Amino acid sequence: MSFSASYCLFVHASRRLRAFKRWMKSQGIQWSDTLDFMDCLQQGISVRALSDLHEGDVVAKIPKTACLTIKTSGAREMIESAGLDGHLGLSVALMYEKSLAQDSPWAGYLQLLPPQECLPLVWTLGEVDSLLSGTELHKAIKEDKTLMYEDWKENILPLVNSAPQSLNPSSFSLKEYFAARSLIASRSFQIDEYHGFGMVPLADLFNHKTGAEDVHFTSVSPNQEYEDDVDSENGDNNELTKISGHDKRDSTCENSFIHSDSESDYSSVTGEDPMMLQMIMVREVKSGDEVFNTYGSLGNAALLHRYGFTEANNPFDIVNIDLELVLKWGCSLFSSRYCRARLSLWRRINISGSVSENSEYFEVSSDGEPELELLTLLYIMLLSDDTCHKLDISICTTDKVSANIGMILSEKHDITWSTSSEISKDLLLTEKVCCALLALADIRENCYGSNSIDEDVEALKRCCMTERKLYHSLMLRISERRILEKFRTYATAGAQSQTFQDANGTSTTRKRLKKH
Repeated sequence: MSFSASYCLFVHASRRLRAFKRWMKSQGIQWSDTLDFMDCLQQGISVRALSDLHEGDVVAKIPKTACLTIKTSGAREMIESAGLDGHLGLSVALMYEKSLAQDSPWAGYLQLLPPQECLPLVWTLGEVDSLLSGTELHKAIKEDKTLMYEDWKENILPLVNSAPQSLNPSSFSLKEYFAARSLIASRSFQIDEYHGFGMVPLADLFNHKTGAEDVHFTSVSPNQEYEDDVDSENGDNNELTKISGHDKRDSTCENSFIHSDSESDYSSVTGEDPMMLQMIMVREVKSGDEVFNTYGSLGNAALLHRYGFTEANNPFDIVNIDLELVLKWGCSLFSSRYCRARLSLWRRINISGSVSENSEYFEVSSDGEPELELLTLLYIMLLSDDTCHKLDISICTTDKVSANIGMILSEKHDITWSTSSEISKDLLLTEKVCCALLALADIRENCYGSNSIDEDVEALKRCCMTERKLYHSLMLRISERRILEKFRTYATAGAQSQTFQDANGTSTTRKRLKKH
């Protein structure tokens, strides 16, 4: 990029930030003079500390009336008359305000937002198939696209067709709807029971960093006890909490607020206005450092899905092994009838995998360790007919999960089993089960196609951060395949240690099974 082009972009970024600050002031949004808003061409907007920030500092106050919600939007009557709410209703509110351009009360805020966030939701189907094939997101994104198209066709399109002629249909097109949903997915907050979800100016400028929350968003409600974070509709959106007037963070703010028409309101955070949202520091941040929010304990698949980015060495990464893949492995060794019978027996012990809308699966954690439920299923699939018959009979005589499997383990390993004992992963890791885990790792690995993980790593090295779709999809693929490598190591180590464990009759790892 030429110098003149870079300079023009810098000037534009500077202008839009100044316009946003003027708009915030006009809306009664107050922020500390210790916050510096940075607009980087490649990284977007970030917030940095101009001086040391301390735990308990209130660094911003945002009136709920400044938030873009169904209740505050000019399209409120139209939305509520159509019976729309949640993300669907907020999408209409956002599209409506964007259609007004400079006439919208939120024009100064909306000009700061991108037309859409680079979420897989707005990628083409070709990009989804080529970039996400084999990953945890591939199937989910295609399902999302289908469901959101149906939402638009069944709710948005009839609404626009019956709306006044002053409403521009192009502002509510399928493309605009997906764009609005991408912004809402990555930027909306659950505000309170009345407003529901909404776009919260200023609060959405703070970038995410796993396990490094510096600032927390709260909904002020005097005389109420501290409550847990309010869950969003999908359980993972940014969250707002209520705090008591006696909470330790309700001390006098050490930072001055030079952008408020009534600075005296900030002398203390006691007796708060319930119509205000606060941004409170929850730990120290040194001068010059970026101030981070945390969107939750999310793996890279969830981060890319909802926010459009990934993180290196994410400790919350997982890989799922679908029950369908387990049955595929089983049917390669046994008949379909055999597999169905063993699966039925497994379910009769009141065990299940994790369940989403259309599938059942087993998680493999970032360290490569599978869920106990998967090991138990494989163990039952590989039992001899006689032992399986004994287990079948035992189910009729006891209702304790561990007692059923425990009876089998006590016979096989010559150990004393108490009805209060828990199932040990170590005892389930027989040589055959470990071989099954290795086979499942190969089946799951094949989902990524012909490229090896080394080829993915090389492709990532050549990739530029500006190629966001390619970069983050490669990050996701590599992080998942690294877990599969650890999964293989886990299975191999289990097979090698099994002989020692059998001889000593000992086990150290104990976890509970999930029950229906």
